[in-house]
Amino acid sequence: MIIQHKFVEFIPDILEEGVLYISVDYCTAVHKCICGCGNEVVTPISPTDWELRFDGKTVSLSPSIGNWSFECKSHYFITRNKIRLARHWEDWEIEEGRKEDAESKKKFFKKTKKKKKRD
Repeated sequence: MIIQHKFVEFIPDILEEGVLYISVDYCTAVHKCICGCGNEVVTPISPTDWELRFDGKTVSLSPSIGNWSFECKSHYFITRNKIRLARHWEDWEIEEGRKEDAESKKKFFKKTKKKKKRD
């Protein structure tokens, strides 16, 4: 499965299926869930959320996209404009992943705060 990408200033009100909209100005990428459920998937681009790579032709988002709040709970990778489905996560894995994400963010901002105090 392939997803196209479009660099935009603002995310459009109506999203096309199979398009990843990227606003560099607002550090955000948005697309419709690849399972077809119609939900909009927002991926903030930041040191504690997703990393966007653009090689001049294709885009990649890292880490994987896990739509745990959606009924579909789809899980996939976007690598060089290709969608690769990932395995289904159990509820306990989702909870562990959320805890790890929260801890990583806490550590990141703690380091950033310390660094600012030294500067």
